[in-house]
Amino acid sequence: MTKKIGVITSGGDAPGMNAALRAVTRRAISLGYEVIGIKRGFKGLLDGEFTNLTIRSVSGIINVGGTILHTGRCPETKTTAGMSKTVKVIKELNLEGLIIIGGDGSLAAGNALVKRGIKVINIPASIDNDIYGTDETIGYDTALNTAVDAIDKIRDTATSHDRIFVVEVMGREHGFLTADVALAAGCEFIVVPELKVDVNKLALELKKGKERGKTSEIIAFAEGCGSSHKFGKQIEKLTKLEVRVSTLGYIQRGGRPTARTRILASCFGHFAMNLFHIGKTNILVGITKANLSVIPIENAIKHKKEFNKNTAKVLKNLAV
Repeated sequence: MTKKIGVITSGGDAPGMNAALRAVTRRAISLGYEVIGIKRGFKGLLDGEFTNLTIRSVSGIINVGGTILHTGRCPETKTTAGMSKTVKVIKELNLEGLIIIGGDGSLAAGNALVKRGIKVINIPASIDNDIYGTDETIGYDTALNTAVDAIDKIRDTATSHDRIFVVEVMGREHGFLTADVALAAGCEFIVVPELKVDVNKLALELKKGKERGKTSEIIAFAEGCGSSHKFGKQIEKLTKLEVRVSTLGYIQRGGRPTARTRILASCFGHFAMNLFHIGKTNILVGITKANLSVIPIENAIKHKKEFNKNTAKVLKNLAV
């Protein structure tokens, strides 16, 4: 009897999910598994939305953003009843286990399943790059490049009008993406959850910049720091300078994955399936110091990824 494995993309979408899905599917089939794709995240699992994935059905998706399985949030998996139903469905499908491609919510779901006896491997996919146990997540490089490209364009209009721009970057709880975007795009300042900002001091620095002849100044603002529009008005009031606010929004989640993202996703998917086949489960796969690595799912949840404050220091030293 052919062994069956389930694969699911859950939570927020990230460029490169399809590349990971392709890698898992093709490696699993080559190892003799039947691959069951679960549609629309855990909600699809509970609603019975499944599809058989084949080598051909995952052809031509490595360069496509989003996820062909679709995704979504599923509050039910946070409840005992919902998780019990999830386990029941997995067993009814006769799955050997589950490969979960997603972010921190997917990790929590994976951990809950492990505690109920389900074999799980999590593959980190999140544009926030906020998963402990891996230096980089699938989709991060693509989102970074998308945001940098957008800010490069904003810089053109900021310079033309001698304006200050506050650019809101995705990141509800962390500033990893905002900090790297700011450094790559040559922004003058960042506002992130991990660092306390003295608005009065920031306003003074902006005014000094204008006095030194700067024709544009851009503040990268993480969405988790509140209202970027209110912040922009506050800066305008303190500096008496013209301030505009631009929210990058969901363009950061979409688009064709970069080569780096595709490579990372392909390696993660292949690695995860190899590990599952030899019985190494209940882990998060990742990359650490340029090498593929693993960490128990429980450990990944217990720890928080450390924000690199040195990035902010470099940014400040270069914003002269």
